[in-house]
Amino acid sequence: MKLSPYWLDIGVSEQRFTNAITDSTDVLVIGGGLTGLSASLTLASKGTNVTLIESGEIAGEASGRNGGQCNNGTLQDYGSLVKLYGESKAREFYLAYNSAVDNIEQLVRELEIECDFRRNGKLKLASKPGHVERLKRTRDVLQTSGVDPDTKLLSKSDLEQEIQSDVYFAGLLQPLSATLHVGKFCKGLANVAEQKGASICEFTQAQKIVKVENGWLVNTNRGMIRTKSILMATGGSGNTPAHWFKRRVIPVGSFVIVTEPLAESTASALLPEARSYVNTLNIGNYFRLTSDHRLLFGGRAKFAVSNPKSDHQSATILTKTMTTTFPQLKGVGVDYCWGGSVDMSADRMPKLGQCNGIYYAMGYSGHGVQMAVQSGQEIAKHMLGEQTSSPWLNAPWKAIPAYTGKPWFLPFVGWYYQFMDKVD
Repeated sequence: MKLSPYWLDIGVSEQRFTNAITDSTDVLVIGGGLTGLSASLTLASKGTNVTLIESGEIAGEASGRNGGQCNNGTLQDYGSLVKLYGESKAREFYLAYNSAVDNIEQLVRELEIECDFRRNGKLKLASKPGHVERLKRTRDVLQTSGVDPDTKLLSKSDLEQEIQSDVYFAGLLQPLSATLHVGKFCKGLANVAEQKGASICEFTQAQKIVKVENGWLVNTNRGMIRTKSILMATGGSGNTPAHWFKRRVIPVGSFVIVTEPLAESTASALLPEARSYVNTLNIGNYFRLTSDHRLLFGGRAKFAVSNPKSDHQSATILTKTMTTTFPQLKGVGVDYCWGGSVDMSADRMPKLGQCNGIYYAMGYSGHGVQMAVQSGQEIAKHMLGEQTSSPWLNAPWKAIPAYTGKPWFLPFVGWYYQFMDKVD
């Protein structure tokens, strides 16, 4: 079993981006995930001299360590959003998530990126009988509000045509969601960005940022770079010298296993529609098929950071949950296991703006594939002085009390959600 992401190993080129760093640039993008790549592509397409530096490899952190889902709609329940923000703002938020999925589909087509993109929908599965009514309420409010009118509620008998498992009691189908191969997609964005003139430098870590006249000096392990503007696109990786962000982004561990290739007949019987799937537990699971007929199965197996010991433990936990869900997979080998960090914000909303002269886009809270791409584009437009459509641009972003970058409270959060999953 490899303790590394499937997305960076199977079907993706071994191309490296090892450009020499330049002494000066107009915009320095720190972070080589989807946010940084999307922003760099947007800036370079407008003629801006842009350099992207990444401490590891492109997509080596959260952008290459997720499940490859592009889910439409907000992470929060729409009814709860209406109560918190009002109908108008909740609608704006929800539709922004929808348009982010449309945006990825458009990019894939226009840039001709081969990344197994499929608009196959998401199915949210009720893990307990009591959760069925919750899904019904969600269906009703999404339909009556008009933000997601094609959402459908599937009964337990309907699920027989959707999933070869009898552990779920109903499902909420949202057809607008999609899946893709994130490794191929990130490499595709990087290649097009370079073609447009961006300079991408892997294994180049920002170590110190100093404000100087007319810009910034950024010290890296490969030398000094002078830049007029900086975009911080590091998400929850922690690979940033900027303390301000560490007090606002909570890196929450998420873990994934990928099986050995299944027989095509087995895979198609398991999940006939090949959608993305998630259950209704607080500490839940998500799963999907890959294009080579493997089952990807993920979740917050442990409230811990990724390391070899934690990854092995998570593989054991996830394999047990997978075979409880799909008993027919007992004995199937697991080829990959990895962990990564979800960059959570306190309100679970994306964050875009500027602090002390440094631009940022991050905090996607588990919906990062589509939101990172869209946010990278929007913050790049803002840096160029263009009109943007993001409802989160320059929204207030307060520091989390008693938090300086090490999420000491996550075990307590985990225990709480485990308790709620037992009693709810």
